[in-house]
Amino acid sequence: LDEKLYERAMVIELRRRGHKVDAQRSYPVFYQTELIGHLAPDLIVDGKIIVDAKVVAAFNEAHVAQMIGYLAISGLELALLLNFKSARLEWKRVVRRQESESDVPDLRA
Repeated sequence: LDEKLYERAMVIELRRRGHKVDAQRSYPVFYQTELIGHLAPDLIVDGKIIVDAKVVAAFNEAHVAQMIGYLAISGLELALLLNFKSARLEWKRVVRRQESESDVPDLRA
């Protein structure tokens, strides 16, 4: 089945269970001060979690990178990748890493 069918089914089921679901919420993307486009995660559940449906043989680095981008642009902390390809649901949790001062290189000369 198509990813969009799973996405629509998840919206219906999550809402039936009392969750607030935003589908394809658009976030502006800027380079410096210029708007360069928009990103739209599949679902945002309860204003806290990005959920993205996939129908792929296996998750790859591009899928994870996409979730990291969505987390960065939305300001959210957690994303779930769900893979409906197999008879058994596969999932991957992606957490936005918080930068600490030790993570930022000192560029002072």
